[in-house]
Parts: sequence; structure tokens; C-alpha cells
Amino acid sequence: MVEDDPAVSEPLLAGLQRNGIETEHVAYASHVVAAASGVDVVLLDLGLPDGDGLDVLRELRRVSDVPVIIATARGDETDRIVGLEIGADDYVVKPYSVRELAARIRAIARRRRVDAPLASGRVVVDRNRHRVSVDGREVELTAKEFDLLAVLAEEPGRAVTRQELFSRVWDPVWIGTGKTLDVHVASLRRKLGDPSLIETVRGVGYRLAVDDA
Repeated sequence: MVEDDPAVSEPLLAGLQRNGIETEHVAYASHVVAAASGVDVVLLDLGLPDGDGLDVLRELRRVSDVPVIIATARGDETDRIVGLEIGADDYVVKPYSVRELAARIRAIARRRRVDAPLASGRVVVDRNRHRVSVDGREVELTAKEFDLLAVLAEEPGRAVTRQELFSRVWDPVWIGTGKTLDVHVASLRRKLGDPSLIETVRGVGYRLAVDDA
């Protein structure tokens, strides 16, 4: 947990621990990268005394794919979109309940499960090693992008509804904006190097293209 305000960090730390989540607390941007080594999830505030949380996220993404939940008072849509585009896996706005936050943390941790590789022509999703390749080229994805692609890769060619994607990749009771999914799909298409690999099914959702070969 990266939070500099004791009025927020102390009750949140106690609340997460009551919910069975072992938590380490740091208050400064300069401590995040070192503290994030070996953890399951990073809970990141954006307003830090020695730097902006978005810059911390950029630095963290250069060295790690650890899931990141931004938890901040900055609820502007632009901040949300930027945070997700540069690698956040979830974005919650203060005030929020500790129970909800704990549920989101558990949901992200569950998704990092071990499974056999999923192959669909040009795309291979290796859940065991948390790796994705396209035409043999490894692609670096955030945890949320990886989970989104893994769901689509389970049944290539099947149109997966937006509701199912929100439920399986984010949370069964999703309270965020619909743009969250679209932002992640756009980022995923860009990183895969071929936007046609993920097709939009109007009025339904998305599907992973089937290789004609």
C-alpha cells in the first residue's frame, strides 16, 4: 500500500489485515519499486509527497508486471484513462469501502492462476509462465491485459460479451465505467501489433480472431 496520509493509511491497513490481507505500507514514491518486489498486488495513491503516482506507475511498469490498483481521490475521467493506459489493472476513487477493496485485491490475485498454454494460430497465451507471444515474438502485457486476452483465447472465434469480460477480468459486481474495457482492448491491440487479432462484435463484445490456416 502506497499512501502518505496517516488518516487514510492507518485504518486501511487495519481493515485489510482484518480481511486477511497481509499488507506492507510505504509513504513515498521513491520506495515503491523496491517495496513491490515479491508482492501480489500494489495499491497506489497518486498524490505522494515526493512525486506523482502516475510517474511511479510508469517506472514500475519498466521493471515489473505486478498488478496495480490505483486508489486515489482523483476521479477525473482523464486520470482514469491515463492510469489504465500506462499499466494500472484497476482504478478506484476515494471514498471506497475496505470490503470492496479487499474483494478487488482477491479477484486480481485469483486471476494469476496456473493453467496450460492457450494457442490460437498466431497467438499463444501461457498462463503458467504468464507470457504471451505473437508469431513467436514475446509481448509484454499488464496483468489485466493478460487476463483479458486469456479469456478471449479460451474459445477463439467466440464472441465474449462485455458483461462476461467485466465479470471475469474485473469483478462480478463491476461499478466502474464501460470505457475501462475499451481502453484495455485498445492497449492490447496495440501491443499485439495487429489490431485485427481482436475483433469487435457490435452490440455484444469482443472475440479473438481465428487463424484461417
